[in-house]
Amino acid sequence: MVRINGVELKVAGKTISDYLAESGYDTKRVAVELNGDILPKAQYDSTVLQDGDSVEIVSFVGGG
Repeated sequence: MVRINGVELKVAGKTISDYLAESGYDTKRVAVELNGDILPKAQYDSTVLQDGDSVEIVSFVGGG
């Protein structure tokens, strides 16, 4: 199980990119923290989620 934004999900084995795409996130408008560290966007395709990981995803919203 992987904790994403406080919710336990069965997504171990997926890459960050796969999870973001399946969940409808725009990778250009999010920041991902993995186990307390900000994950560079260049690593989204190569970073595989593991059981016990903790992920926080923050979406940037524009307005005016």
